[in-house]
Amino acid sequence: MSFATRIRQSEHPAPRTRVLGPWLVDAGAWAFGLLAAILARFDGELTAAPMAATGVAVAAAVLLHTVIGHQQFLYRGRYGFGTFEEVRAVSMTVLMVALLLFAADLAMPQRPLPLSVALVGGPVALVVMFAMRYVRRLQHERGLRPDAQQATPVLLFGAGTAGQRLLRSLMQDPHSQYVPVGLIDDDPRKRHLRVNGIPVKGSRNEIDAALAATGAKTLIFAVANVDAAVIRDIRRRTLDAGAAFKVVPSFSELLDGTVSASDVRDVNIADLLGRHQVDTDLDAIAGYLKGKRVLVTGAGGSIGSELCRQLHRFGPAELMMLDRDESALHAVQLSIHGRALLDSPELVLADLRDAEGIAAIFAERRPQVVFHAAALKHLSLLENHPGEAVKSNVWGTQTVLEACAAAGVERFVNISTDKAANPTSVLGFSKRITERLTAHAATTGSGTYLSVRFGNVLGSRGSVLTAFAAQIAAGEPVTVTDPEVTRYFMTVQEAVQLVIQAAAIGRDGEALVLEMGQPVKIAQVARQLAEQSDRPVEIVYTGLRPGEKLHEDLFGEGEKDVRPLHPLISHVEVPALNPYETKILAPYAEPEQITKELASLCEAREPVAAAAAHIGRQPGPIDLRAPHAV
Repeated sequence: MSFATRIRQSEHPAPRTRVLGPWLVDAGAWAFGLLAAILARFDGELTAAPMAATGVAVAAAVLLHTVIGHQQFLYRGRYGFGTFEEVRAVSMTVLMVALLLFAADLAMPQRPLPLSVALVGGPVALVVMFAMRYVRRLQHERGLRPDAQQATPVLLFGAGTAGQRLLRSLMQDPHSQYVPVGLIDDDPRKRHLRVNGIPVKGSRNEIDAALAATGAKTLIFAVANVDAAVIRDIRRRTLDAGAAFKVVPSFSELLDGTVSASDVRDVNIADLLGRHQVDTDLDAIAGYLKGKRVLVTGAGGSIGSELCRQLHRFGPAELMMLDRDESALHAVQLSIHGRALLDSPELVLADLRDAEGIAAIFAERRPQVVFHAAALKHLSLLENHPGEAVKSNVWGTQTVLEACAAAGVERFVNISTDKAANPTSVLGFSKRITERLTAHAATTGSGTYLSVRFGNVLGSRGSVLTAFAAQIAAGEPVTVTDPEVTRYFMTVQEAVQLVIQAAAIGRDGEALVLEMGQPVKIAQVARQLAEQSDRPVEIVYTGLRPGEKLHEDLFGEGEKDVRPLHPLISHVEVPALNPYETKILAPYAEPEQITKELASLCEAREPVAAAAAHIGRQPGPIDLRAPHAV
């Protein structure tokens, strides 16, 4: 239940109370205001003041205020008591009543009251009305505060937007398990700030003293966008002081932008690696998504499922979620709607290796925007089975591209990876080829075809963090390939927001590279996870595996970091690759031969004529069902 709902319920216990209480307040305010004005005019001399005329003026003011207030819906249950909407209605009503009293007094040949009475009495009455509403609202809000005897006293680090939202949410939830007793902020301008009566106790250097002075047992980190080093520093200071450390999600995790006590959680590795606010242009996104038929391949995966959740917010005419994993489709539907009966047409159970099936789906459903997130992604596994990368990543992508062209898709977005930049692995080779195939489709299709490239996603299925967490939970050593190996990381929410933004501004054939921040040492990630364990955790170095790089690249050789439209999105040109050239791939050949052929297709050259001669006929659809041989 939202705070607005609770305040409305508590302020409107019965229809009679809703009307009578505010009306009595306002009637008394007019009596006080006009009486104060007349006494001030005659220096408090009751014998000299026209008290009878004042009584008539009070009665007229109350009558006029009742009639006009009724027309303003002031006593008809439209406004919550003490809300800004009621303040506006009260102000308009008092202004009109004061002007009518002034006009009536001015029109009389012998003025019963000085003209100043209406002009002074009206503002005085308005102040009294405001004051009574303010006091009443304070009483309501105090009644909503959590029980200080039951809730845990906490300090909030951050007196900015996120911190103030959380504080107000906690102070207006009687069932909250936390009660704020102080704020901490490094901004010296907020040194003496008070929010809802809660004072700022100092900067991070005063955390120890503030915890001791307030009796707080927990510090909640409530800053939306901050460097990872700050989170680690505040956490260390808090734990050293003997208090618990909690965080609230970043705004990118909170799709509705609100934060409450239920959102407060323990710190995770994503927090310790950093959190970045994504400046998303909602108007640009709404323009190409609202009212469109949108299809997501690989909808059950980490990226695909988050894409579906966020795309659902923008009101597409239809959101089609395609995957070959029925359990994954069940999970993503459940996460979006809170139920998953698996009987709606939004779920599409299909395999990209089935070219005829995919073509039939596109012909029937006619998607207008396609996000292609389906792929095999585990580097080491694909090194041993490169033929599977050919069938799923390369040919599967071409199957979708051909279906898009036939269906007249307006915008196609290929989800790529940083491993496609200067690739050294089967995964990198296959994803670079998908970028080049997408660039070729841009030269032949009527819509916009582009790729989006980014690094590792924190918490995705099969990610290094998932593996580390499983090893720690099992009491086993954490295995790291090399003490110097680094990778780029971002949360799945941040990645998907930038993917959607990139799709709005991307141009035909190019690859858009998302800003990933600074690369992070995997060994550092392992140590930070180990520090959160209740038992000592050993870190073992196993050496780089085939195809792995010591340091990943975001840009390939010859690619430049150019950001003409968005500060977090770079645009790079991609040389097109005629899909004919992928027909020479032989998925059942020796792994070394397949890898070599994949690598050769990543090189920018112009072998289209030679490939056509080799095949002996003009370009046509690739038959993915037939066995391929070199």
